[in-house]
Amino acid sequence: MIHYITSTGVGNAWVGNELMSLADQDIPFRLHSLRQPTSTFFKSGRVEEIASQTNYIYPLGAARVIVSVLLAPFLFPRHFFPALWNSLFGRKESFTIRLKSLLHFCVACAWARDLRHQRVSHIHSQWINSCGTVGMYAAWLLGKSFSFTGHAADLFRERCALKDKIARAEFIVCISSFHRDFYIAEGADPDKLMINYCGIDTSQFSPICTTDPDVEKSQGRPLRLLSAARLVEKKGFKYLISACKTLAEKGVDFECVIAGDGPLLNQLEEQIVQHNLAGRVSLTGLPLLQEDIPNFMRSGDIYCLPCVWASDGDVDGLPQMLMEAMACGVPVISTRLVGIADLIEDGKTGLLAEPNDADDLSEKIGRLISDKSLRDRFSESGREKVKSEFDLSHCLESLLNKFRQNIKKHNAKGTG
Repeated sequence: MIHYITSTGVGNAWVGNELMSLADQDIPFRLHSLRQPTSTFFKSGRVEEIASQTNYIYPLGAARVIVSVLLAPFLFPRHFFPALWNSLFGRKESFTIRLKSLLHFCVACAWARDLRHQRVSHIHSQWINSCGTVGMYAAWLLGKSFSFTGHAADLFRERCALKDKIARAEFIVCISSFHRDFYIAEGADPDKLMINYCGIDTSQFSPICTTDPDVEKSQGRPLRLLSAARLVEKKGFKYLISACKTLAEKGVDFECVIAGDGPLLNQLEEQIVQHNLAGRVSLTGLPLLQEDIPNFMRSGDIYCLPCVWASDGDVDGLPQMLMEAMACGVPVISTRLVGIADLIEDGKTGLLAEPNDADDLSEKIGRLISDKSLRDRFSESGREKVKSEFDLSHCLESLLNKFRQNIKKHNAKGTG
């Protein structure tokens, strides 16, 4: 059985997609999570069933942790002291990270104590921050193999004992070419690395038919620009609103709808008012559920997500929403950042602007608004790109095969 650990359960769309793929392929797994999710973007029965069976590791009482650590040398005599030594003296980024690693080692002792009585073939961590540390030490204590998928904030803003995890991992899932290069630069063995995009089920998304801007105007609707994500700095919404201001000043006829909620809602509303864009740029203020994404995409003509590096180090790895827009046949615009270029080939399957550059972004948006033939071309090429390279049916196959191999190997030993 594959034991799959995350930070917040089925809190992200790609986690739900990946777990449903495991279920579809009859790969036995159990989901564990450090914490309860604060929100979810799914309402499907299958995801709710997975969520209902999730084992939440926190809250974890101090007494239970202390007892687990005291028992661990006897429960895991071969591996306890090497793992403890690593938590104390391994390759850590700072003294604070060393203390966190020791804490997570203690949590892993409690979790591994519970897992002793379950079938464990392999432990995989989706995220490589705190849950990755707990996953690594639990696998070490149990003498089982370990792997992880890193994304963005967990690799940069929340980096924690990364070199230790790279060294301990049997394999590492890279969600883009950027990530593969990043791990190699950190000393990873290239043979451990496999690119597996956080893909989507393209059968759930159907293309739309864009119409000529003149026809749209005669129907009372200008060309519609869409964007959707949590309203946080790394999504670059302030640059999108600034780009809309430039387009409006040039007399371009368009409207922009931004779906999502988050801490920057009031700030972005104020920016819209300051730029005299009320009535042209609107914020829904509500999160977009996974099941509502296809209809949202069909309501517009262009999708734009101008991602940036946030001031706290947070960044997007490869936004799934871009894939979903392309799968719906919506031409897309984003920025040259992290893994986005794997999906959007500039000038071929969409357009890429420079991050933090509202002028470049407005030029790219204006170019697509004014050129229907280019929109039609990106609509077709973008959808084909996602179907051929980012559909779950094949982009997860190498990961699923790894899981099958681990189950087979440990079943042969009578341990998994």
